[in-house]
Amino acid sequence: MADKDALIQPDRGQKATDIQIVDKAGFPAWYKGLNAAQRASVDAQQFTGGGYETAIVPDGDGWFAVGGVANTADLSSWCLAKLAEKLPGGTYRLAKGEAGPAMHGWQTAQYRFTRYRKDTEETGDRILLTGEVKAIEPALAEARAVCLVRDLVNTPAEDMGPSALEAEVEALAKTHSAKVTIIKGDRLESEFPMVHAVGRAASRHHAPRMIELNWGDPKAPRVAIVGKGVCFDTGGLDIKPARGMELMKKDMGGAAHALALAGLVMGGGLNVRLQLLIPAVENAVAGNAFRPGDVLKSRKGLTVEIGNTDAEGRLVLADALALASEEQPDLILDFATLTGAARVALGPDLPAIMANREETARMLADAGKACDDAVWPLPLHEPYAEYLKSDIADTNNAHSNGYAGASVAGLFLGKFVGTTKDGAPIDWVHFDTFAWRPAAKPGRPKGGEALGLRASWRMLQSRYG
Repeated sequence: MADKDALIQPDRGQKATDIQIVDKAGFPAWYKGLNAAQRASVDAQQFTGGGYETAIVPDGDGWFAVGGVANTADLSSWCLAKLAEKLPGGTYRLAKGEAGPAMHGWQTAQYRFTRYRKDTEETGDRILLTGEVKAIEPALAEARAVCLVRDLVNTPAEDMGPSALEAEVEALAKTHSAKVTIIKGDRLESEFPMVHAVGRAASRHHAPRMIELNWGDPKAPRVAIVGKGVCFDTGGLDIKPARGMELMKKDMGGAAHALALAGLVMGGGLNVRLQLLIPAVENAVAGNAFRPGDVLKSRKGLTVEIGNTDAEGRLVLADALALASEEQPDLILDFATLTGAARVALGPDLPAIMANREETARMLADAGKACDDAVWPLPLHEPYAEYLKSDIADTNNAHSNGYAGASVAGLFLGKFVGTTKDGAPIDWVHFDTFAWRPAAKPGRPKGGEALGLRASWRMLQSRYG
């Protein structure tokens, strides 16, 4: 995506077109204040003050824009997004008040993924002026992070394989003077055996690796962010049908979220010691692919019987969580496009979160609600762990009864999360996110999407800011 920072600018009295906002309750009074020609224009455009309705209203020799919102006194992230999509290119300001949270949707509505084709719909940038000068940079940073996730997820697997993810992390590290470590080859097989096993069938061009970034004051609270980097998932020998493989370029959506969140943490100068971990693989089919029934040794030492090679994301995450736990961090967040069960339960819009501390889950839920990036808790119901029993290994990686698939996957991951010095489980949250929007909404085009990213960032700001 092109640099869109200029879409929000300080209002210093520049020439700009006014935007009026109206809700259903205020529409009659607003309409009454128009002249006859303006009313005729509003009627012709069927504008009634409903949410996401827009109109252009003549005003002497010029015009102003009007947008319908749910409540003029409580603007959401998305209430100006339709205007940002439909208005001609130019500079705008709200006639009354400030955009506040709506600055986010104003930017994300203008996102275009143009890596492989020219944008035939672009009519020029729509710039919004605001007097909330201190709010501009945080709004720009969040929008950049969301658009980064979209770009990474939208890019096909041939151009967004493990080496491309590595390059993205290297670029991020260069921007923020962070240290990057890449482990692959024989060392990967020795230190992260499940990452190696899942990725070993891929071509040399897409060879598996563990990507690690470290940043911040070593004396600050340690925070580990882990992202599932399965750059394409065939399902392995338990191969997916063609329809199930269509969107598997997005199976590195967890890594995209983790990378974008790490960028926000470093860019925001949060007082943490950050560790970013991305196990990057392609789950391919070849003669050396890992098999159903194989038993893999993990970094933690637990042995894992493979009940299904299409439950590979939890295997690579397990090795990464084991590494993250070795430093006994204050918090671990992991992001993954992990289970279809979470989508069946919550649909595409709501990331499932599973946490081993209720207060952390509450903080995330509250943060998501406050910034229009809702998340939804699912239980880590310990009795379901029996579904993962194996006759020959410490655990199986999948269960066959079809019940509670998202929670059982979370319970599997929990086996690899370590303990604090006093023996309590490390504070850990698992995000099962879709990373994709199947149908467009204002400010949220169809395609790759950040779901849970802003909630996580707000929670981290609250906790460590």
